[in-house]
Formats: sequence, structure tokens, C-alpha cells
Amino acid sequence: MLRPSPIPQALDDTDLRLLSLLQKDASISNQALADLVKVSPATCHRRVKRLWDVGLIEKQVAVLSPERLAEALGWGLSVLVEVTLDQQTQEALDAFEAKAVADERVQQCWRVSPGPDFVLVVQVADMPSYQDLARQLFTEDSQVRNVRAFFSVKRAKFGTALPLPPVG
Repeated sequence: MLRPSPIPQALDDTDLRLLSLLQKDASISNQALADLVKVSPATCHRRVKRLWDVGLIEKQVAVLSPERLAEALGWGLSVLVEVTLDQQTQEALDAFEAKAVADERVQQCWRVSPGPDFVLVVQVADMPSYQDLARQLFTEDSQVRNVRAFFSVKRAKFGTALPLPPVG
């Protein structure tokens, strides 16, 4: 896998404005972005390309609404899962993590401390689908000691934007 270039300089106000605007709407045109940041389109394009090249921007995606998707499909279940392993060896942690991140139903996998070893954010169709995931990830893995699942009743907030320092 290619590693991003090192960040050659500190981020200036223009970089921070670009990152802030792109976090809110990555589909904005280069011309509109340049107008908002008050730079030329060529400068804007070069700056955004550099932000990609150094790995500050990882990917551009569409964020789907699980609620609206559930309405359209007739199902949807969000689950937060705490997982504790029997042993916290590097090999055991790495093995479980690899298994969890390979499953498309696992949207996020966090290795945490203290408390459980992992917190997973899972999106499945329904309870039978969750039971299938639980069997595959937890029951069949002899290293898993404890699992606590929390089934979402309501999503009060969801964000993807990282906080940035204020721009002067």
C-alpha cells in the first residue's frame, strides 16, 4: 500500500478553509470552492491535490441515511457492540481486528482501553442478520470472552467532520 507523502509544511488558513468546506460537501465544484476560499481555481485545485497527496483527505463518499434506507427497504438495525477477548496478546487483538474489519456489516471497529478491547458499530438488516454476525464474529471465535450489544432506538447525531482550528 502506498504511504502518503509527508506533510511538508504547517497547514495555513487556506488549507483549513478548504478542509472545512470539503468536510461539509465534497461534491462542490473546484470553481465554487475557489470562490469561497478566495483563491484562483488553479491554486485551489493544486492545494486540494496536495491535501489528497499528503493523506489529509482519505476518500470521498456518499453518506447514506440509515433511517431513509430502512424506510425504502423495510428494515435496518444499528448496533453498538463491546467485545472483550480472553487474552490481550498482540496476535489475538490483531486476529480479531482483521476478522471484524473484513466484515462489511461492521462499519467501524475501534480498539479501546480501558474496558472492553473493541467497540464495533454494526449495521444489519434485522435481528436474524445480527445473530448471524454474532455467530460468525463472536461465538465461533474461542478468543472472545464477553460481548455486550446495544441496539439503537434513535440516532440523535451522526457526523463525519473532524474539528479544525478556527481560521483567522
